[in-house]
Amino acid sequence: MIIPAADRTSDVREYYFSIKNRQIAEMNADGRTEPIINLGIGAPNGRPPQAAIDALCAEAQKDGVHVYQNYKGTPELRSAFADWYARYYGVTLDYNTQVQPLIGAKEGIFILSMTFLNAGDKVLVPNPGYPTYSSSASLCQAVAVPYALEESLGWQPDFDALERMDLSGVKMMWTNYPGMPTGAPATEELFARLVDFGRRHGILIVNDNPYSFVLAEKPLSILSVPGAFDYALELNSLSKAHNMSGWRIGVVAGASDYINEVLKVKSQMDSGMFRPMQMAAVEALKQGPEWFEALNAEYRRRRTAAGRIMDVLGAKYNPNSQGLFVWGRIGGDAVAMSDFLLQKAGVFITPGDIFGSRGKGYLRISLCRNVPEYERAVEKIKAVL
Repeated sequence: MIIPAADRTSDVREYYFSIKNRQIAEMNADGRTEPIINLGIGAPNGRPPQAAIDALCAEAQKDGVHVYQNYKGTPELRSAFADWYARYYGVTLDYNTQVQPLIGAKEGIFILSMTFLNAGDKVLVPNPGYPTYSSSASLCQAVAVPYALEESLGWQPDFDALERMDLSGVKMMWTNYPGMPTGAPATEELFARLVDFGRRHGILIVNDNPYSFVLAEKPLSILSVPGAFDYALELNSLSKAHNMSGWRIGVVAGASDYINEVLKVKSQMDSGMFRPMQMAAVEALKQGPEWFEALNAEYRRRRTAAGRIMDVLGAKYNPNSQGLFVWGRIGGDAVAMSDFLLQKAGVFITPGDIFGSRGKGYLRISLCRNVPEYERAVEKIKAVL
């Protein structure tokens, strides 16, 4: 390079799964007799709702849909998101002012960081938690301040410890329930405590909520808490519960003042979502309870199968975890175990270390493969242990 990269990139590394997927692709191309069984990233392998696929194909055939779209998203999609929130979360949203579609919720993490964080501002990020919360803060030259999630507390925040922290300069707090990587459930009490914490300290709480339909008895939203609209925003997505991760369709919901600020930044970053995809998302959001019942029946089978891998490894885990992962404590070096299983057994399992210091000694298994692949993984792991 003839010039150095910007200073803001100095604390950011290439995304772990970008590196790992490249390594696995190279190993598979090296003449292996059997492909690597990749139980790492949480990318659902199921089929999206047929109505969404049909709508995409039909809309794409129409004239006039292949141009730039409204930065706010179509009224149809915003209305569909509002109806979805009312139907499943019991939350009333004004689709004109309180809903902003996104090109994936991951984009939303960066946009919200850009919108609300100045250089030097602090943002609370969960440990263990999604690495993008910290990296987006770094790219905004803000300061990510980890807060511990404790297994003994069910992977919920230690609110007493939070109160003892120096919260000066903290503007935002990322939360993620049902949790990744831990599988900790959302509860109404937890969301109420988070909103109260934000109210008392003047901190914007942002709940990242893509797993709320996966292996959860009832989807919950932080916006259902009385008064939450003053102190909280919520990200959501069609990636997980609708098998549409590659479509990149997400949303941020909250008070209109916040949404207006988000739109100022977002409108500088893209030129709207392809209209046929928006109309397909409308159909996906219409899915009834039977869609989620079938989805979760399959994920329960996969969770049981993934648990057998944890059993073989002697890991302690919650067999009733929510979301797309099983999280287990092995008590040893998880990175070394992950590397060993990849090289010797041809099975990739994510080490918990990538999710923060509190993830050391844990492994995370994705539920995004078919049951026979977990059964084969058990055989291969047994053969090398």
